[in-house]
Amino acid sequence: MRFQPLANDTFLRACLRQATPYTPLWLMRQAGRYLPEYKATRARAGSFMGLATNVQYATEVTLQPLDRFALDAAILFSDILTVPDAMGLGLSFAEGEGPKLARPLRDETTVGALRVPDLDKLKYVFDAVTSIRRALNGRVPLIGFSGSPWTLACYMVEGGGSGDDWRGVKSMLYSRPDLMHRILAVNAEAVASYLNAQIDAGAQAVMVFDSWGGALADSAFQQFSLAYTTKVLAQLKRTDAEGNVIPRIVFTKGGGLWLEEMGRLDCDVLGVDWTVNLRRARAQVGATKALQGNMDPAALFAPPEAVAAEARRILEDFGTPHTGAGTGPTQVFNLGHGISQHTPPEHVQALVETVHAHSAKMRANA
Repeated sequence: MRFQPLANDTFLRACLRQATPYTPLWLMRQAGRYLPEYKATRARAGSFMGLATNVQYATEVTLQPLDRFALDAAILFSDILTVPDAMGLGLSFAEGEGPKLARPLRDETTVGALRVPDLDKLKYVFDAVTSIRRALNGRVPLIGFSGSPWTLACYMVEGGGSGDDWRGVKSMLYSRPDLMHRILAVNAEAVASYLNAQIDAGAQAVMVFDSWGGALADSAFQQFSLAYTTKVLAQLKRTDAEGNVIPRIVFTKGGGLWLEEMGRLDCDVLGVDWTVNLRRARAQVGATKALQGNMDPAALFAPPEAVAAEARRILEDFGTPHTGAGTGPTQVFNLGHGISQHTPPEHVQALVETVHAHSAKMRANA
């Protein structure tokens, strides 16, 4: 499988801690409901799953934000719950209610029957990866992704989102840790296979979203989240079929408490949310990992001039990245979590322009 060479590899170089002329930028959930063109495409698709499982639609919405903004990477349009769906748990989306799983894992029988899914059931995802790579035509790199084993388990036990307490999954964790470890072991194998298949299909970087790791108590995080993310990373391909290095990104929302421990993960980039001080994070892990983040998504509700000021503050907080030969501390600018559906697109434009311009100026003045 041959693709066009990259015209803009700034994101990949920053992930690998190499010098770049400016700080690259992409946004979690950059293809989504804040864009009117996305809403129009979803209306044609008829439902979220109709959108996500249709290769043409998934390709279209992945490229929509790149047609508006000078972003430095695309991210596959999909959902983290495609893996549990392929395991037979029955994924659906009700308008305004979020994801639902028809057959959650609640007892020994259902947990014991859990298996790594047949990847043929996820062929629509891999076909979309290849389609997007071809449609990008080398414009920017494409990021593939999966939920972490723990985050997937949260939905698989609860049967959907849970607000703040995750009562079902935490009850299982404390009362039947054997069942929880069984779910997580299957999930780790499934996530690694899923990401490797995305790499084979054309993904140029892969990201593990540990969206609910921060909901765990301290000792539970190490046992039930970090340990299984480690298992995933150990199984991931380091290069694609042509020998290009595939950067691996791990993002744990609410994970600032464990930054030093996550700094020992065998990955290239750590994503951090808006509660993390970037200067301290750079001092802790910047010698071994690139950092990704970390504007509060709510900052994008402010007027464009305030958005720009906050972007400059975050860039200055990290400091001037590595500018010489070899490797050194680098940043990939992002939000501290996904962009809100209520964000005005013109505020995103102000963010992109400011990040590129100010980060280039910082390097010129270094």
